[in-house]
Amino acid sequence: MSKLPRHRGSVTRVARGTCVARVNRGVSLIEVLVVLVLFSVGLIGMVGLQARAVQVSVGAEDSSRAALLANDIASRMWGARSITLDTAVIDAWNLRVADATQGGLPNGVGTVTVTGTVATINITWRAPHEPSTTTHNYQTQLMIP
Repeated sequence: MSKLPRHRGSVTRVARGTCVARVNRGVSLIEVLVVLVLFSVGLIGMVGLQARAVQVSVGAEDSSRAALLANDIASRMWGARSITLDTAVIDAWNLRVADATQGGLPNGVGTVTVTGTVATINITWRAPHEPSTTTHNYQTQLMIP
């Protein structure tokens, strides 16, 4: 029986190819770990992207709702053929703008200002997840001859 030369380290060569197989197993493990890290980073990025998409969608819905609320009071003015409406009608509209559960806006405030022959309808709101310094504004003007 011939003696195999001893190598430095913890692995001794018993048969040809044994040492190479152990190194390949280590490389495969590293490759799997790298793939898992890359997949995790991609998955976290997708979750962040989805969250941002939901925020933008809610913002677009709020803007659309503001336009509908402004159109509601403008339609009442067109129906009355006057830019001045009763205080009760404007107060009821303001309550609707402020009530997010009934088709209004979160932290919504609606104002109607009449200057000469022009009515300016202004709606401001702030989404609950935004800082108190951030406000959104929708404004339209109406003139009835």
